[in-house]
Amino acid sequence: MSAAPPRSLAGVRVLDLTRVLAGPWCTQVLADLGADVIKIERPGTGDDTRGWGPPFLHDASGNETGESAYYLCANRNKRSLTVDLSTPEGQDVIRRLVLQCDVLVENFKVGDMARNGLDAATLRALSPRLVHCSITGFGQDGPYAQRAGYDFAVQGLGGLMSLTGEAGGEPQKVGVAVADLFTGMYATVAILAALRHRDATGEGQVIDMALLDAQVAMLANLGSHALVGGEVPPRQGNAHANIVPYQVFAVADGHLIVAVGNDRQFARLCDLLDLTTVAHDPRYATNAARVRHRDALIPVLQAAFCKRGRGAWLTSLEAAGIPCGPVNDLADVFADPQVQARGMVVEVAHPLAGAVPLVGSPMKLSVTPVEPPRAPPLLGQHTDGVLREAGFSDSEIAALRASGAI
Repeated sequence: MSAAPPRSLAGVRVLDLTRVLAGPWCTQVLADLGADVIKIERPGTGDDTRGWGPPFLHDASGNETGESAYYLCANRNKRSLTVDLSTPEGQDVIRRLVLQCDVLVENFKVGDMARNGLDAATLRALSPRLVHCSITGFGQDGPYAQRAGYDFAVQGLGGLMSLTGEAGGEPQKVGVAVADLFTGMYATVAILAALRHRDATGEGQVIDMALLDAQVAMLANLGSHALVGGEVPPRQGNAHANIVPYQVFAVADGHLIVAVGNDRQFARLCDLLDLTTVAHDPRYATNAARVRHRDALIPVLQAAFCKRGRGAWLTSLEAAGIPCGPVNDLADVFADPQVQARGMVVEVAHPLAGAVPLVGSPMKLSVTPVEPPRAPPLLGQHTDGVLREAGFSDSEIAALRASGAI
């Protein structure tokens, strides 16, 4: 039997004091890369998202297990330990665990950890090598630091909703919690950078991550548009502020995306649509001209697209080398042969349901592949085992359980 391949973060232990999405997303990526992630949860209730359903996972008899689909999306490859952080005994458990951990990630409101004697300064005094990452809505300083932060509110405050939705329509949030997800990914990158520095110098550090900061950073070209161009970009619906045509078009049986990136592609598109003269019209011959005259051009293209169905158009567009794609629902996505070939749907053994389908990791490493997926843990599933590894005796574990600390 061949040995298991090495994992990029093998030997790294992460104490995960996060819940909901931004923090768990970060620690799930670390777990996928091979870190031993110990998820700390409240006794009795656990991560808030365990109850964020339906849908809930069902057991073999068809009964709800209490494990929500939401919770399952962000907690694979972790171990669950229940600890009441409000008790002195529970706080002592965390301090003892920190001595054996490389990273701690938490997403409590500013000041909450200090009130429990578990703030970064206290914990790093115990373990100077600790990389301590705090994820909050607005960061550890500034006028909004004491506010609770939620993805929806941050999408509004951070400008994303002003850019999302139909032109002239109401602002829209993105369908998934992108402020949370981007913050989780930025936190992962920052932790990896801090570990690199720690391994070189022996020095840990404190990472201060904020949803609003990540939201503003991910404005990307549109943020630069506002700063450099001196004007506020409007909502464009499915259109692009700087490229035309680059949007969704209705066809005879649905919708498709056309993303023309240069003038040569536009000329080929016009040939395909039997609109050759349009390609030579000075109003449309260059991208800059098309952006200025989009209101006249788009209805002409739309009328041509309505004449055929999605499959026929996609075949023709791809053959002509014109960037395009379908607008799939999620059933289409998970049935797509490319999605399946890339291992983006995985079946994982689950102690209550027998098996559960999960979205796979997108990270493909040739030498240190990601961890084979394990089901998100049941609440407190690994409490005794983790504590024994940390040096707690059976009598100490029994006393902690009797006190309600675990």
